[in-house]
Parts: sequence; C-alpha cells; structure tokens
Amino acid sequence: MKILVSACLLGKKCKYNGGSNLNTALLHYLCGHEAFPVCPEVAGGLSVPRPPCEIVNGVVMNADGENVDEAFRRGAAACVELAKKEKIDLAILQSRSPSCGVNQIYDGTFSRRKIDGSGVFAAALRESGFRVMDVEELEGENQSC
Repeated sequence: MKILVSACLLGKKCKYNGGSNLNTALLHYLCGHEAFPVCPEVAGGLSVPRPPCEIVNGVVMNADGENVDEAFRRGAAACVELAKKEKIDLAILQSRSPSCGVNQIYDGTFSRRKIDGSGVFAAALRESGFRVMDVEELEGENQSC
C-alpha cells in the first residue's frame, strides 16, 4: 500500500515551532508499506520555524495577524498532485493542524480550543477522492515489522 504521511509524524522537524510530532505507532504501522512524507506548509513556501497558524473564517492566518492562506493552498495543491502522481491508497495526517487536521482543527482564536473541521490539505485530499486518516486513529493498531 502507498501511504502519504505528514512528514512531522516521521520525525522531520517541519512543525511551526521547528519540532516534530514523531509517532512510533505510525512507524510500526508503515512497515511493509511505501511511505511518502510531505509537509504542505513547507511545500507552500513557509519557513521553519514560523508563527502558529489557524483557520479564521475560512482563511489561514498566523498569530501575528498575517494572511498566509495562499501559501497553505499552494502547498496543499502541490502535495495533492504528488498523491495523484503516486496513486496513494491512504493519507495519514497530523491531528488538528490547519493543513493536515482530519477531524478537528483549532477554532481560529489562538486559544487552543478545538472545533470539528478539516485543515486545508486534508480537505483538498478528500475533495480529490483520497482516503484520509487522523494519526490518532492508529491507537490500538498492532502492526509491527
């Protein structure tokens, strides 16, 4: 199976704060599968580190009040094209991210409150017909190398 993965989950330091979200359950799950790591925010031209971002009234804004929506959408489009080219079977994405959030995102107030919704990239993948999964759904999966 070909699986597109949020690069931060594999330990790549591409998070807004320069860190990663290394997920060992995901590493075990990926055994025997072909993984394609992506960071749509970096693909869209954003730096590491960068101010935190949230979706505010449908537009991605950073905590400094700058509109970064175009970069998010450009990166999402580039990563969707990779998914199409590689004919991925599944995307496993980072929870609550304004790019990769599958089931929930932060509410746009920069107060850490969560709401139901999807990030820009997760939504674009779904709109293109791809199966998308939140990494937290791997809890309890018992696959290893």
